[in-house]
Amino acid sequence: MQGGLGPPLCEEQETMTFIESALTKIFGSKHDRDVKRIQPLVELVNQFYEEYQGLTDEQLRAKTEEFKRRLSDGETVDDLLPEAFAAVKDACRRLKGRTFDIVGINYSWDMIPYDVQVVGGAILHEGKIAEMATGEGKTLVATMPIYLNALEGKGVHLVTVNDYLALRDSEWMGQIYVFLGLTVGCIQHDMDPPTRRDMYNRDITYGTNNEFGFDYLRDNMAVRVEDRVQRGFHFAIVDEVDSVLIDEARTPLIIAGPTGRTDMSRFSDMREMVERLNRKQAEITGRLIEEGEKLFEAGEEYEAAVKLLAVKRGAPKNNRFMKFMKEAGVKRAIQRVEADFMRDKRLPEIDEHLLFAIDERDNTIDLTDNGLNSLRPDEQALFEIPDIGTGVAEIDEREDLDDIQKAKAKNDLFNVHAERSEKVHIVSQLLKAYSLYEKDVEYVVQDGKVVIVDEFTGRLMPGRRYSEGLHQAIEAKEKVTIEAETQTLATITLQNYFRLYKKLAGMTGTAVTEAGEFYEIYKLDVTAIPTNDPVRRIDYEDVIYRTRREKYNAIIEEIAAQHNAGRPVLVGTVSVEASETLSRMLKRVGIPHAVLNAKYHQQEAEIVARAGEPGHVTIATNMAGRGTDIKLGGSVVKHHNCALVLKTEKIDEACPLIDELKCPDAVPCGLHIIGTERHEARRIDRQLRGRAGRQGDPGSSRFYLSLEDDLMRLFGSERIAGIMDRLGLQEGEVIEHSMVTSAIERAQKRVEGQNFGIRKHLLEYDNVMNQQREVIYNRRAMCLEQDDLREEALGLIEAVAERLVSQYCPADAAPDAWDTTALRLELIKNMMVDIPFDSPEVKELNQAGLIEKVKSKALAVHANKELALTPELMRQLERFAMLRVIDERWKEHLYEMDQLKTGIGLRAYGQRDPLIEYKKEAYAMFSQLMDTIDTETVEMIYRLQISQPPPMPEAVPTRRMEAIHAEASSLGYSGNDEEARTAGKKQPVRRVDTKVGRNDPCPCGSGKKYKKCHGAVTG
Repeated sequence: MQGGLGPPLCEEQETMTFIESALTKIFGSKHDRDVKRIQPLVELVNQFYEEYQGLTDEQLRAKTEEFKRRLSDGETVDDLLPEAFAAVKDACRRLKGRTFDIVGINYSWDMIPYDVQVVGGAILHEGKIAEMATGEGKTLVATMPIYLNALEGKGVHLVTVNDYLALRDSEWMGQIYVFLGLTVGCIQHDMDPPTRRDMYNRDITYGTNNEFGFDYLRDNMAVRVEDRVQRGFHFAIVDEVDSVLIDEARTPLIIAGPTGRTDMSRFSDMREMVERLNRKQAEITGRLIEEGEKLFEAGEEYEAAVKLLAVKRGAPKNNRFMKFMKEAGVKRAIQRVEADFMRDKRLPEIDEHLLFAIDERDNTIDLTDNGLNSLRPDEQALFEIPDIGTGVAEIDEREDLDDIQKAKAKNDLFNVHAERSEKVHIVSQLLKAYSLYEKDVEYVVQDGKVVIVDEFTGRLMPGRRYSEGLHQAIEAKEKVTIEAETQTLATITLQNYFRLYKKLAGMTGTAVTEAGEFYEIYKLDVTAIPTNDPVRRIDYEDVIYRTRREKYNAIIEEIAAQHNAGRPVLVGTVSVEASETLSRMLKRVGIPHAVLNAKYHQQEAEIVARAGEPGHVTIATNMAGRGTDIKLGGSVVKHHNCALVLKTEKIDEACPLIDELKCPDAVPCGLHIIGTERHEARRIDRQLRGRAGRQGDPGSSRFYLSLEDDLMRLFGSERIAGIMDRLGLQEGEVIEHSMVTSAIERAQKRVEGQNFGIRKHLLEYDNVMNQQREVIYNRRAMCLEQDDLREEALGLIEAVAERLVSQYCPADAAPDAWDTTALRLELIKNMMVDIPFDSPEVKELNQAGLIEKVKSKALAVHANKELALTPELMRQLERFAMLRVIDERWKEHLYEMDQLKTGIGLRAYGQRDPLIEYKKEAYAMFSQLMDTIDTETVEMIYRLQISQPPPMPEAVPTRRMEAIHAEASSLGYSGNDEEARTAGKKQPVRRVDTKVGRNDPCPCGSGKKYKKCHGAVTG
C-alpha cells in the first residue's frame, strides 16, 4: 500500500474520548447493558422456537389467529413477544431451501435469525434505533417486530430508501408474513389511489419515505373520504434510518401546483448580465493573484494575504489560487488576515475589490457597490427598488393629483417595486448558479433537463427541484428549457411526518455518532448490536497529500496493486466528477472497472452484486448501492478465520497462512475499500468502510486525502496549514501525522454540528407551520368524515355574527360612536341580513342585545334557505362551502408564509431574532386566516344558490401537481444556535410585492384590505 500501512484505527476510537473509553471498561457501555437486559428474552424465544418445531405448518399458522385473540382478550404485544418472535424464527426454518422469484431474480432462502438478530428485533419493538453492521441481516431482523406489531391490525409501515428495495424486501420478507397468515403490500411511485389504498389496508406495507409522506399530504387535499389512501400511523420501522431521518430531513416534502405564470424568459434575459459579471470578476481575481504572488516574493506577506483573501472571497475555486495556497505559509497568512478583518468588522473593505462576494460555507453571494457600478445604466436601474411606505406617503401629499390619479400612481409604484425586486432575486440566483453550483457535482444534465444529485447517496433525484428560482437559474445557465415556477399546495418536513407515528423505530449501520440528534428531534434512543461474527476488517490511518493530483496518482497505484493481487476493490467518491476522473485514469492504465454513480444508478444492483469478485474494481459515488450486500467470490477469502483478528470462542482455527502471505504488512484477501475524500459527516465514511468485513469476512479500508479537498479547504484549521509548512514535504510525499488526522476529525465534528443546527432550525420553523397544519387538517378531516355539518355551520354563523358586531360596535365605545353603516353592509354581504339600525327598537340595544338580534336574524335566514333547498341539499352545500374555502385560503396562506420565510433572516441585522419574529407574524397571519375562513364560509353558505346538487371542490389534477423534496432554505441560519440568535444569513429578495398579504391593510392608507383595494387592481 502507498505510504506504508501505519497503525490500524478502530471505529470505536473515532467516537469515544479517553474518559468515555475508561468508564466503559469499568462499567460496560450503555449498548452492552441494553443487550444484556434483553438476553433472558432471547433465551425464552429459543425455548418457544424449540417447542414450535413439533407443530405442523397449519398449526404454526394458526398461532397468528391465537395471538390476535389473546390481544383482544387484554394481553399486550409485549406479553406476546417471545412467542411471536419464535413463530417468525420457525417460519424461517421451514422456508429454508426453498427458492423464490424476487423482482425477477431467484433467491434461495437460507436465513434463520441469530441470537443477535433477535436482540435487534427486540430493540426495534421497543421503539429504538438498532445500529447493526453492514451484512448483519437488518432486513430479516425487522420481520420479527413487524409481525408482532401487525397482529394489532392497525397497519405497520417499513420505510426504505428507494422503490427497488421496497419492492424487493416486500416480496422477499413477505414470504414469512404470508406463511404466517398476514397480508403484505408495497407502495410504488406509479400506483393509482385505489391500489395505494389496498396496499395501506394490508397488515404490513413497504414503501419509501417520500411515498408515505406525499400520500399523507395528498390525503389532506382529498375532497372525498374515499379519495384518501392511508389509515393511520401506528408503527413504522425506518431502514437506513440515518439516511432518511437525518440526510433527507434537511429538505421538506412539498406538493406544488402551477402558479399561473409560465413566462420564464426573464431568467434568460438576465443571463447575459451575469455572464458578463463573471468574466469581469475572473479578470479582477486573476490580477489580484498575480499581485499577491509578487508581494509574497518581495516579503510583504500581510499585504499579499489581503489581496489573496479578496480572491478567496471572489473566486475560491480558481485553479491558480488553489495551487498557490499550497505554498508554505500562504494559507496561514490568509487565515490570519481574515481573522483580523472579521474581528474589526472590516470584511467589506476586502470586498471593495470585487463585483460580488462569495461565502462558500453559507452558500451565499452578495453583489458589491463595485459590481453595481460596473453595470450599464439601464441595468443599474433594476437595483433601485423604491420604498413602498415612503412612496405612498409622498403620493398622498401631492396636491396636484386627484384620488384617481393617486390610486394610479400608487399602483405604478407597486408594479415597479414588484418587477425590480423580482429581477434582483433572479440576478442573485443566477450568480449563485454560476459560482456555487457545478455541473456533475451538484447536478447533471440529462435529456435536456437539470437533475439534482443527492449529495449523500450520489443518486439522481428527478422529482426534486431547487427552490426560490435557483433551479430555473441553473437551467438558464445550462441553456436548457426553463420550466415554469410552482406554488406550494401542501408541505411537511420529514421530522414532523415521522413524529405522527405512535411508535417509531429504525435500523442502520451508522447511528451512534448521531445519537444526540436522534434523541433530541425524535426521542429515539440508539443501541449498538454486536456482530454475530467478529469484525475482521482492518482500518488503516488516512494518508494525506498536498494536491488532488498527487492523491489521485497514489489511488491509481493502490488500485493497480490490489487488482494485480486478485483482491476486489471498492472506491468511494464524493461526486460524479471525481468518479469519472478516476474512471478515465483507470482506462489509461488499462484496468477494467465498473462505475456506479448518479448517471448509471439503474444498473446499481448488478454492479454491486459483482463488486466482490476477484480483481474486480468498482467506483461508487458516496453510498450508491447501499442496501445491497457485496458478497465475496470464493478465491477472494484465503481462509474462513482471519488471523489478524484476535481469537474468540467461535473461532476454531486461525488462518495458518499469516506468515506465508505476509498478512501483517498488507491484508492479502477480502474486499479493500478506498475512500477518495473524507465526507463532512463521519458516519458516511463509516458506511463506506462498512461495505467490507461483512459477516466476519476479512477486509481493509483506507482514506486518501489532499489539502485541496473541500472539507480541508473550507473547514481545515490554521493548525493543519502550520503542520504542513513545518514538515516541509516535497511533491508526492505522503503525510501520516496524528495531529492532522485529529484536525480532520475536528473539522468533521464542526460541520456535523453546523448541519445539525440547520436541520434543527428548519424544524423550529416548521413546528410553527405544523401547529397550523394540524388545526387545518383536523378541521378538514371533520368536514370530510362527519355526515351532518349543520351544528358546525350554525356555530360558525353565530361566531361570525358576534365578531362582526364586536368589530364595528365595540362594548367600550358609546352607541353613537358605533359604525353601524359599515356593520349593516357587512351583514348584508356575508349573511344577507338587513338590520334597521335607525329603528327605535334597535337603537335601544346594547352590544350583547345587538349580538343576539343579529344571530337570531341570521339563523332565521339559514332556516328559510334550508326549507327552500331541503335539508339534504343544505348539508351538501355546507360541506362544499367549508372544504372549498379551507383549501383556497390555506393555499394562499402557504404562499404568504413562503414569502415571510424568504426575508425573515434579514431581521437579524436589526438585532431581532428571526425565529421569534417569524412566530409572531405567523401567529397573526394564522389568526387572520381562521377569521377569513369562518367569514367566507358563512358568506358562501348564504349566497350560493343551487339548481342541482353542488359539485365537490376540485382537487388540483395530479398531472398538474409536482411532488418535490426541495432544498430547504436555512431561514436566516448559518451556524450554531448562538449564531442563529445574533446573525442571519442574507437572503436574496424574492417577489417582494407579495409581502403585502391579501388580507393585510392596503399600503395606500384606505383602511381596506389589500385584496379589496390595490390588490384587486394589480390582480
